[in-house]
Amino acid sequence: LLLLFLVISIISIYSASAFLDIKNLYIKQIIWYLIGFGIITFIFKIGNDFIFKYAYHLYIFGNISLLLVLFFGKTINSATCWFEIPFIGTIQPSEFMKIILIIVLAKMMGEFNGGSLKEEFIFLLKVGVIVGIPSILTFLEPDTGVVLIYLLITICMLFIAGIRYRWFLILFTIVAFVLGFVLILYFFFEDLFIEILGDDFFLRINRLLDWQNKEGYQLEKGLTAIASAGIFGHGFNNTPIYFPEPGTDFIFATFSSNFGLIGSLILFILLGIFDIKLILIALKTNSTMNKLIIAGTVGMLLYQQFQNIGMTYGIIPITGITLPFISYGGSSLLSYMIIIGIILNMKKKKV
Repeated sequence: LLLLFLVISIISIYSASAFLDIKNLYIKQIIWYLIGFGIITFIFKIGNDFIFKYAYHLYIFGNISLLLVLFFGKTINSATCWFEIPFIGTIQPSEFMKIILIIVLAKMMGEFNGGSLKEEFIFLLKVGVIVGIPSILTFLEPDTGVVLIYLLITICMLFIAGIRYRWFLILFTIVAFVLGFVLILYFFFEDLFIEILGDDFFLRINRLLDWQNKEGYQLEKGLTAIASAGIFGHGFNNTPIYFPEPGTDFIFATFSSNFGLIGSLILFILLGIFDIKLILIALKTNSTMNKLIIAGTVGMLLYQQFQNIGMTYGIIPITGITLPFISYGGSSLLSYMIIIGIILNMKKKKV
């Protein structure tokens, strides 16, 4: 499946090359994939125990990276999320932080054996701090989409960890209250919203809600590219309609434009099979920590798959979330390969 994703990714990025400033991104993606397979092999050699041993060291390093990128990072499209490394390209620390959080939370939750309501509450406070620090740093970049992934990973893992359901009810009530308060300010008290939360956050909310009217150049062009492709598509390397970010955020529109409805359905099926295989590994393992790792990973992948493809169709807001294993990006691809290497290690050891 990873090899099939490699093929789909390369042909999609190659087909998007006509609209990209850098024409050799597909070659870079091949290199990232090769490095990714090398990382999986390396993880096989060192074992998962070695990674868990240094989980908190990784967490500290990840947060330092998120802090440093705010001061020394490269700004692209008004977001400072990347370190620019000569002769290599850009590295996005928040992509690796997703994986680090999965590892650290799995270690924490695996070591927590439950207890009274008070003990569980204290444990949840610790989890909140662990997730809150990188969430604040990432929000400041700003990268709201990745912050949502942090939170979703945490919720999925807490659910599998067996935390009392009342905590989820309390959490969802608080989130609904805060969200409702923010939306009321946004729609009815614009000046007060900007005074309290700032103009930048107002513009972010405004951009998110543009999808309701199916407006925006990127969305309109992306939908036109998909709709015009018909059942079989325009053909490989034939993307006649331009839309922004054809190799990253809107790569599904590129692939769909080339291969039409049939190609899109095949990609859906492959993504579904991949997710199901991960779940099957979780069902076969006896280790709670392994189940937690897979829960966080599947939650992350499902959200990104639904978000990326859904925003391309205009059914949910555009947030700049990439399609795992398909969109161009060294940081995102290598981060996925790290967690897949850890999961394949579980399968190899049959624990």
